[in-house]
Amino acid sequence: MKLATIGTGSIVDEFLQAVEQVETSKCVAMYSRKVETATALAEKYNIKSIYTSLEEMYQDPEIECVYIASPNSLHFDHAYQALSSGKHVICEKPFTSTVEEAEKLIALAKEKKLFLFDAISNIHLPNFKLIQENLALLGPIRFVQCNYSQYSRKYNQLLSGETPNVFNPAFSGGALLDINIYNLHFVTRLFGIPKEISYTANKHPNGIDTSGVLVMKYPEFISECVGSKDTQGMNFVLIQGENGYLHVKNGANGCRSVFIHTNDQEVNLNAQTSMNRLFYELAEFEGIVQREDYSSCYKLLEHTLEVVRETVKARTDAGIVFTADNG
Repeated sequence: MKLATIGTGSIVDEFLQAVEQVETSKCVAMYSRKVETATALAEKYNIKSIYTSLEEMYQDPEIECVYIASPNSLHFDHAYQALSSGKHVICEKPFTSTVEEAEKLIALAKEKKLFLFDAISNIHLPNFKLIQENLALLGPIRFVQCNYSQYSRKYNQLLSGETPNVFNPAFSGGALLDINIYNLHFVTRLFGIPKEISYTANKHPNGIDTSGVLVMKYPEFISECVGSKDTQGMNFVLIQGENGYLHVKNGANGCRSVFIHTNDQEVNLNAQTSMNRLFYELAEFEGIVQREDYSSCYKLLEHTLEVVRETVKARTDAGIVFTADNG
């Protein structure tokens, strides 16, 4: 699969490392508003074309799929244009700002018979699948806790009076969509959609959430998900059942180490051989495209749409309004 990328941030560097590990994938082009901001990455990964016009890039017949890692608020427009141009799309998290945007992208992908993927890496990790397979050992689940806290260097800019994209309502920023989204995907992929969801946030005067607690109520248990960009913390997941508990060290983002505690015994599970968490999602997406497995793609999109709905409910509960909400 021949790919092009939109964006030049660290996540694109990580994605391009994953492309090098997937033998059947190759990046052939990059988009950036300025050539000089993409030059270093293009040279590092031997990418032959840098475009400063999206329209020109979308017309390149060699490109089969576009990986989108632009600011959150631009995901919808960039993905819609790519699909309209006949390209498959891998869109970084958060997938879209609103439910309406997600529904339009999914409908267009189906209409065009194209593949569309939400690049949320953790639900594709081998260790996440081990968690799914071993969850029954814990007995009835009674409590789930997730914490993903990472002090953002952009937070210092916010404190100094600037408004970086990740903390800007106009760019659909905030801790929920940038960092707590991993916890939300993790919990809903394991347990489905909660019967209730609420979000209590620490908010900047501009209305954006810098950190917050997401509470998801299920019929038999409560899930508490913390996401923070204004503090460091101990990142972890604890799934507590009547027969034991499961501990994911370092959080739901990478699922690096999984420990199951039952009957006073600890068992360590690990099936991940690559340290690049994006490798596994890309390999899975590549396989789906090669097999023309639209059914698997659509099932993943059903999960994505459910998560988008829950994020909108959560930020509405916290009074967080994006410019995208105005259509």
